[in-house]
Amino acid sequence: MLNFKNKTVMITGAAGNLGRAVAEAFGSRGANLVLLDLNGEALESAYPGDDAHSLKCAADLMKADDIAEAVKAAKAKFGGLDALAAIAGGFHMGEAVHELPKDKWDLMMDLNARTLLNTAEAVVPGMIEAGAGKIVTIGANAARQGMAAMSAYIVAKSAVIRLTESMSAELRGQGINVNCVMPSIIDTPENRTAMPDADPGDWVSPEKLANVILFLCSEEASAVHGAAVPVVGLS
Repeated sequence: MLNFKNKTVMITGAAGNLGRAVAEAFGSRGANLVLLDLNGEALESAYPGDDAHSLKCAADLMKADDIAEAVKAAKAKFGGLDALAAIAGGFHMGEAVHELPKDKWDLMMDLNARTLLNTAEAVVPGMIEAGAGKIVTIGANAARQGMAAMSAYIVAKSAVIRLTESMSAELRGQGINVNCVMPSIIDTPENRTAMPDADPGDWVSPEKLANVILFLCSEEASAVHGAAVPVVGLS
């Protein structure tokens, strides 16, 4: 079993389905958790109470100051960050390119790419100073090629993958691993409701995707740099 005792992991989007699974996986292996989510009430509901091994921060990832304050609080409580699981993102589909509202384009780029930029700005300098760190981002298997009615989402997730590769090229020589997972459909209650005729047994469970993220944040993956790992189940 992977061991993260005395390691501190920041998880964005921590109140969501995947964020909760990632937090549970890291926590069960001894990690200190820095849990960020836009929705403070959802964050408290997902992680009630306080303990010595977790820090909850209601943070808007579109606001650089919010993330900087969370990083500062993490350093004060745990001494710094060893890993970042950048889970936060968003999904939209439905329009052809020529019918796509510009605000939906901006929303997808903001939720998926700009939040990663802002988080990296706050987190990476501390990792450079420490000479070590692990960063895992969330792309999408759909971003491997264009698809009808999904252009804004696909472009935004493609940007996440390219940002991951760029950060890896910039940081690998400084002891920092940056990699990306590309899930297909994740088995969540929301997706089951949206696709009642699909077989969720073909999808990827949050727990299994979390296991891949944990591996990429572990020392066992120290030779892996700039990878975009498809995690597609049977779909």
